[in-house]
Amino acid sequence: MGFSLMKDKMKRIVALIGVILLAGSIITTLVLALMGYTFESKLFLGFIIADICLPILLWIYIWLFGKLTGKHTIASLDLMQDKKE
Repeated sequence: MGFSLMKDKMKRIVALIGVILLAGSIITTLVLALMGYTFESKLFLGFIIADICLPILLWIYIWLFGKLTGKHTIASLDLMQDKKE
């Protein structure tokens, strides 16, 4: 019982870290854009790339977690298929 609660808490912490990273990256990109940084700026370009790569990496992490544990996740490729058994 205690291990299950700790496991659920760990999942929530990892999810919260992912949301914070993604939101921070998007907000920083917006602030840099409003400050006048352009695509020539390496800092601005880095955050644009992070805005694209972070959601993809988070999806891959969730998908791999589902594959390794054998559970269906939001990233499961067969989630939308009708399973009638």
